[in-house]
Amino acid sequence: MKKSPLNAMTALSLAMAALSAISMPPVQAAEAAGTMLKAPPQVELPAPIITGHQGVFNGRKLDYSAVVERFDTTMADGGPAARLVAISYIMRSAGKKVDGASRPVVFAFNGGPISSSSTLHVGALGPKRVAVPDDIQASPSTFRMVDNPNALLDVADLVFFDPAGTGFSRFAPGVDPKSQASNVTDSRQLAQMILQWRKAHGREGAPIYLLGESYGTMRAPEAAGQLLEQGVAVDGIILLGQAVNIIEYAQRPANLISYAASLPTLAAIAWELGKADVRGRTFDAFVADARDFAAADYLSTLYLGGAAPMDRQRVVAAKLAEFTGVPADWYLANRLRISKVDYQQKIRPGFVLNTNDARYAKPVGGADPFDSVMNAYVTNFKTYLANDLEAGTIGDYLSYFQFPGGLNGWDWGVNKSPFGDWPYQKPISALMERNPRFRLLVGNGWTDTQTTVGAMELLVNEAQWPKDRVRTATYRGGHISYTIDASQKAFADDVRAMIRRDW
Repeated sequence: MKKSPLNAMTALSLAMAALSAISMPPVQAAEAAGTMLKAPPQVELPAPIITGHQGVFNGRKLDYSAVVERFDTTMADGGPAARLVAISYIMRSAGKKVDGASRPVVFAFNGGPISSSSTLHVGALGPKRVAVPDDIQASPSTFRMVDNPNALLDVADLVFFDPAGTGFSRFAPGVDPKSQASNVTDSRQLAQMILQWRKAHGREGAPIYLLGESYGTMRAPEAAGQLLEQGVAVDGIILLGQAVNIIEYAQRPANLISYAASLPTLAAIAWELGKADVRGRTFDAFVADARDFAAADYLSTLYLGGAAPMDRQRVVAAKLAEFTGVPADWYLANRLRISKVDYQQKIRPGFVLNTNDARYAKPVGGADPFDSVMNAYVTNFKTYLANDLEAGTIGDYLSYFQFPGGLNGWDWGVNKSPFGDWPYQKPISALMERNPRFRLLVGNGWTDTQTTVGAMELLVNEAQWPKDRVRTATYRGGHISYTIDASQKAFADDVRAMIRRDW
C-alpha cells in the first residue's frame, strides 16, 4: 500500500519532542485559553556564584573562573521580561583577568523552542563533558563525566545562555510566559543579556561569537540583527544543525528539492546500518556520489514527474535503491520519493530510527535507546552544577519549557509558522555587508534527519555570501553529533580555527 508522508509540521514536531521530552518539568501543562500560563518557580541568586578551576585545553594548562550570575531583561516597552541566569567560563592569568579587549567571547545556546543549553554545555563545549561510547549498544552505566580537553577556553571565554523557563532562567514575576514565545522576543533576551554581560565584565571591545544549535540557529541571526541595530556587530556565527532555511527543505509532498536535499543523509544512514550497496566506496566517496546524483539526475527526474520516460524512472529507482537500501520497486510505486519519516519507519522492519540520530533505533512500541544519552546529559549535568559550580541549591535546573500548542503556539514571525516565508538569514547577509571581519561556520551531522547535510549545503549555495568568509563542516553522528568523540573534537577544532581566524 502506498504510504503518504507526514506533513512538515508534524515531522518537525516529532523531532523537537524527541529531543526535549526527556526532562520536561511538570509545570508545563497548557492552561485554559485566555489565562496566564503557569511559570516555573523563581530561582534564588542574590549574588553571582564564582568558583575557581584549572584544566588543560588544546594542550594548554589554564586557570579559569566559573561564574553563575543573573541578568534581567525587559520588554520592548521597558517592562520586565525575564530573569536570566547565565553560566560563564572566564580564563584567568596568574589570578588576574586576561585582556578583555582582545579575547573573544562565545555565547552558546541550544534550541527547542525552547530548551536549555545543557546539551551543548555538557556534550561539546564545557570544561567537562559526558563521554558516550561510540558503540551505540554500550550500557548507559559506561557513560562518564570527564575532562574536556577540546573546550574552547584556550581561544575564547564561554557563556551559556538559557532562555526564560529553562536552566535557572525564569520569567519575571507577573509576566505571562506567552509574551516570550516568539523568535523576536526570545532573541531579545539573548541580545540584552550579551550587552549586559559585556558591560558587567568590562568586555565591551571583545570580539563576540554566537553559537546556536537547532532552533538556536534561528535565534542566532535574529539576535545578531538586534545587536547590529544597537551598534554591536558580532564577529562570527556558528550554526550547528541549522534550521535557517527550513522552508526550503521541509518535506511537503510537493517540495521536490527537499527529496534531493535529503538523499545524502539517507545514504549516510544506509551506510551506517549496512543497508547500502557501497560497491567498495569509502563513506566519503559514497555520500559524495549520492550528493551528485541528487543534484542532477534525481532532481531533474522529479521535476518531470509523470512525464519522465519509464526507462529513466527505472534507472533512477535503481540508483535510489543503491544509495538508500529501499527496493527500486517501492520507489517506482511511490513516484520516486520517500520522506525522511517514512524512511525511518521502513529501512529496519519492526524498528523506528531515531530522528536526532538515525544510528539509534527503537522497537515499534518500545523504548528508544537514544533516551539513555539524553538522560545521561541531564543527570550528570545536575551533579556537575552542584559539585563543581556550587549552584545545586539555588533552584531547579530545567531542561525544557513547553508553550501551549507546541510549535504552533510559537510566533515565528511572518505567516506565524516556521515554514512561512521568513528571512531568518537576512541578518547574516547584513553582517556580511557591514562587518568585514564577520565569518560564518555551518556544521551538520550525517545521520541527523531533522536538519540534513543537504539542507545546509542548500543554504550556503543559495545565499551568495562571500565564499572566503563561509565554511561548512560535516560530522559523523546525528543532530548532536558530538556524542561521537572524534566528531566532538572535529567540531571544537573547526570553531577554534574560526576564532583564531585561520580562514
